[in-house]
Amino acid sequence: MLERVEVETFLTLAEELHFGRTAERLCVTTGRVSQVIKKLERRVGGSLFERTSRTVRLTKTGRQLADDLVPLVAGMEEALRRATEASRGVSGQLRVAFLGEWTAPPLLKVVGLFSERHPDCEVEVREVQLSNSRASLLDGSIDVLVASYPFDGMACGPVLLTERRVLAVAAGHPLAGEESVSLEVLAEHPVVQYPEVTSVRFKRDRTPDHTPSGRPIPKGPSGGSFSEMLTLVALGKGVLPVGEHSRRYYPRPDVAYVPLHDAGPIERGPVWLEGNDTQSVRAFVRAAADIAATSQPA
Repeated sequence: MLERVEVETFLTLAEELHFGRTAERLCVTTGRVSQVIKKLERRVGGSLFERTSRTVRLTKTGRQLADDLVPLVAGMEEALRRATEASRGVSGQLRVAFLGEWTAPPLLKVVGLFSERHPDCEVEVREVQLSNSRASLLDGSIDVLVASYPFDGMACGPVLLTERRVLAVAAGHPLAGEESVSLEVLAEHPVVQYPEVTSVRFKRDRTPDHTPSGRPIPKGPSGGSFSEMLTLVALGKGVLPVGEHSRRYYPRPDVAYVPLHDAGPIERGPVWLEGNDTQSVRAFVRAAADIAATSQPA
């Protein structure tokens, strides 16, 4: 088997292609680097590097060895990281939040499994609003958010909740009595808009500028919260595509929910800042993946 020093020296030189820089990175002398490489070349039975007074290049054999070793070393490092995490355990505090009442039930399932696996980590659960959901992730006041996709500039997944789309209209609206409608009707009615702070991709998904056929969609007024947006719908200021769970969590006598038969589903799940890749966040996402794997789509 290759010795650790041989692998480390070879891969570093393969990256740097310079004996001096390799020695500096490994905190050894250039003579030591040369000695290790020569020993390795004797074991291989051929040259791994072409050396001149000015350049160092990998030979064909050297390139093949480097290509084979890199994923193996990465796998060993990942195995060591996992073992280290397992020995340390997950502790401290994890702050999770949900956006929309319908995301609370799947979130609580994940929290339950996470807490069962990591009893030394305290989980704080809170609710956020459309106006502060992104800001709460960016300023670190929450670690993980369960919300709708897409969520611009954030890591996300797995999907915990899938729901069909419906169109929220005023109870007396001409569309209120329809069994279902097409996205094309959005070209004929103003669409209530999400707050300005909502991410671009999210708004493009929920309140697009054009119908699937390319017809422009008129924009209605903006609401500061989901309840406020539904109130604008009830006042006849516009219509609003939403998830079908709104029927259950926001039942209102002044709002009707009409199925959209040609719209894709809405997906919801964990969202977190990519830089916040802590041990507890990773463990929470793993728990979410396990819950998702055993749950039926809603």
